[in-house]
Amino acid sequence: MLDKNSILICDDEPDIVSLVKKFLQLDNFNILTCSNGKEALKILEEKYDEILLILLDIMMPALSGFEVLRTIRSKDSYNNVKVILFTVKSFKEDIEKGTELGADGYVTKPFSGNELRSYVKDVLNN
Repeated sequence: MLDKNSILICDDEPDIVSLVKKFLQLDNFNILTCSNGKEALKILEEKYDEILLILLDIMMPALSGFEVLRTIRSKDSYNNVKVILFTVKSFKEDIEKGTELGADGYVTKPFSGNELRSYVKDVLNN
């Protein structure tokens, strides 16, 4: 089994993915990326042994972040993977839904790179 050191960024905005990737690489994480929910589930299945955490956008093509989170939390083998919802959807209902589905955290866009790095480390340490 490989040491877990990867973060999967799943977002359909290439500029966001690029920016987040640069920030998280400062902490020596290996970064995997994808642009929709179906790709996220495929990568998770293939690279489960590497993935510590998924930064998951909610509004995406193919499958929404909520649907991906629901699928992840329905499989016991993925219970150790942390999921942070990463989205512009900041309504109380969205945050509550994410929590009910088993999200480990919630970050709204726009975001501060240093605050995101700190938050990711906090989630991984809890």
